[in-house]
Amino acid sequence: MNQVIKKKTRLNINGVLLLDKPVGWSSNDALIKAKRLLNAVKAGHTGTLDPFATGLLPLCFGEATKFSADLLDADKTYQTVVHLGVISNTGDTEGELVQTCEVNVTEAQIRAVLEQFKGDILQVPPMYSALKRDGKPLYEYAREGVTLEREARPVTIHQLEFVKYEAPFLTLNVCCSKGTYIRVLGEDIGKALGCGAHLNALRRTQVGHLRLENTVTLDQLIAMSEEQRNSLLAPVDALLSSFPEVVLNEELSRRFLQGQRISLAKEGMTHPSQLGRVRVYRIDNESSSRQLLGSAQLQEFSVLAPERLISTAH
Repeated sequence: MNQVIKKKTRLNINGVLLLDKPVGWSSNDALIKAKRLLNAVKAGHTGTLDPFATGLLPLCFGEATKFSADLLDADKTYQTVVHLGVISNTGDTEGELVQTCEVNVTEAQIRAVLEQFKGDILQVPPMYSALKRDGKPLYEYAREGVTLEREARPVTIHQLEFVKYEAPFLTLNVCCSKGTYIRVLGEDIGKALGCGAHLNALRRTQVGHLRLENTVTLDQLIAMSEEQRNSLLAPVDALLSSFPEVVLNEELSRRFLQGQRISLAKEGMTHPSQLGRVRVYRIDNESSSRQLLGSAQLQEFSVLAPERLISTAH
């Protein structure tokens, strides 16, 4: 008689897991593995890391997926190793090496060139990218041997720190705005030095306020019990920590969750002075405990307009 194997019931888990993505894994493969390990119903990530890259990959579960797009707009920090004198067709180690050049540069020359790439700069997106043209990713054109014209886009390099130079490998720390391609930055630095370059390694160390030191590896997750894995989840509002907060009483919380706009000044509620995105909490006056209700826009005349709501807060 055949034994019937029952499928494990998926869990409605809510929170954020900070994963240290291993080299060779796509962001989606790492997400699928973590979702299975946590036995979660719903999961998503907050922007991809290339397979050759490692480091911080925030994974969102349940209600946290509603706010995953917020980290797409966040600044990111990386440590990268640029291999000077060798050019690849993808700008990193995943592509074919297409040209080698002699490298004869000094640390002083490198530091001088780095100054050119600090602040607001223009970058031409690489052909090996997921950007689409006529509904088709650029990397598909590139694999077919087709090169398309791409318009340069503005990005901001907040910090470009020289770490060390052990020829031909240049190690840098980079803090940049959304939409920055570190591969392109490495290639452009190589061009400016007259020798070309590609990325030998890339490790993401920070996304918004989330940091690498708080991550867990897939191997560590595999070795844990289900209870231990769940205990690693940061609360949903870890994704919103950069936004000011608004705290509502019970009655205003009820109205907020019904999608009503609230005049905070009229209701005598304190609120941030700056308009824009805020995170909203309900406070229990007896226990002083707080519960995240969602995000909102603080508009003119102190009007709080609901944006994304936590369904479990009702």
